[in-house]
Amino acid sequence: MTQPHAFASIEEAVRTIAEGKPVVVVDDESRENEGDIVMAADKVTPEVVAFIANKARGLLCVPMEGDRLDELDLPQMVQHNTEQHRTAFTVSVDYRYGTTTGISASDRAKTIRALTGDGGNRDVRPGDFARPGHIFPLRAREGGVLTRAGHTEAAVDLARMAGCCPAGAICEIVNDDGTMMRLPDLIPFAAEHGLHLISIADLIAYRRRTEKLVDCIETAPFETRYGTLEAHIYRSLVDDTEHLALVKGDLKQAEDGVLVRVHAASAIEDVFGSMRGSGRSLVELAIERIAAEDHGVLLYLRGTEGWGLGLGRRRIYDQDNNSDQNDLLHGSDWRQYGTGAQILYDLGLRDIRILTNNPARYRAIEGYGLTISGKEAFSEAQEAEATGAGAD
Repeated sequence: MTQPHAFASIEEAVRTIAEGKPVVVVDDESRENEGDIVMAADKVTPEVVAFIANKARGLLCVPMEGDRLDELDLPQMVQHNTEQHRTAFTVSVDYRYGTTTGISASDRAKTIRALTGDGGNRDVRPGDFARPGHIFPLRAREGGVLTRAGHTEAAVDLARMAGCCPAGAICEIVNDDGTMMRLPDLIPFAAEHGLHLISIADLIAYRRRTEKLVDCIETAPFETRYGTLEAHIYRSLVDDTEHLALVKGDLKQAEDGVLVRVHAASAIEDVFGSMRGSGRSLVELAIERIAAEDHGVLLYLRGTEGWGLGLGRRRIYDQDNNSDQNDLLHGSDWRQYGTGAQILYDLGLRDIRILTNNPARYRAIEGYGLTISGKEAFSEAQEAEATGAGAD
């Protein structure tokens, strides 16, 4: 997708962040399509906090890397996160020294800079913060926007790329009437205040061009009752989790619209089934569909326990509905699909058809170099047969 002329380049945004100035970052229109003011946390000043409070009006948060949050003993705010987009809030804090109530622009700027140790120039310890407070740290996912296409990860990525401490200060931009400001209003807002405007999709595309977070470690034939597929084993360079791609045909010879099924691993459903029938699993149904194509891919992503699909934290599903909890493209999980998208791109795919019955929303997918040209559905008979959480 070609961005409007109002969008700055990622290189321009990184230079601006390095200079200690904020930018506006907008996410995908199929997610929130909201904009945040974003800057490097170690360069925050009281003047910037006052500007954010007066012009943005949202909640001022500080995205940070997990290791730093652990050093400061800042645990997650809640053990079971039910927020729509799984934004990883920690306990809120105020810096205890040289501050008063914690809410003034000066106090909040001191707290934000203290979280970074003033860019690592002084020793700040867990006991230096009062809890709760007026600043809300956020735990960014390892891998940044290539793993999760959110403002949290974008802020940490931009700060790191600018040579700053890998932590950001972000705040949602709200209209005068209290509604969230969307892209049509963000463009004149950025222009009015002299701020560069960039998109998370462009940031993903930039990082994808310059970095790689998956590596194919092995390829071998894979025999199935529906014919021979080629197994590609990928390892995440972020957390060493291994994922499987079963490929039908030579993808280099494939035309546009290759059929793809993205399946989030679940030990209970994939190994044991739902115990309510003798039908086939969603994985087998997908393999059958893909094997019937000239070209196709079943992408089996492991390490999804954090999404409520694994053995330890499996959600109990309603067996009478046909929601596909194994479809990683379902609902808000798409934005955590960066690893899978990189695998598909590495396999040579650019234009794909998704095998799903869900009206899924796709998060910043064009930033990964992929285009969804269509969706294929499981048949009603396959839905009835499936032994997982329903065939989509």
